[in-house]
Amino acid sequence: MKILSSSTIRTLDSKQIQVEIVNLKKILFDFRLKQATRQSIKPHLIQMYKRQLARVMTIEHQQNIGKNLST
Repeated sequence: MKILSSSTIRTLDSKQIQVEIVNLKKILFDFRLKQATRQSIKPHLIQMYKRQLARVMTIEHQQNIGKNLST
């Protein structure tokens, strides 16, 4: 999965953002599963995907606030 920049995420519509959030949560779940079964993982990837998830969720929240204020 490619890491998206903030400007790229802002161009996505709300459904695409929701899909991105679900995909990132699945990836993080898979990392936790591998970690629990003591399979080899790259710890820096967990941190990278966590930050990406936070970035996407923050932008989603900002867009929702903007929509609520404009109505």
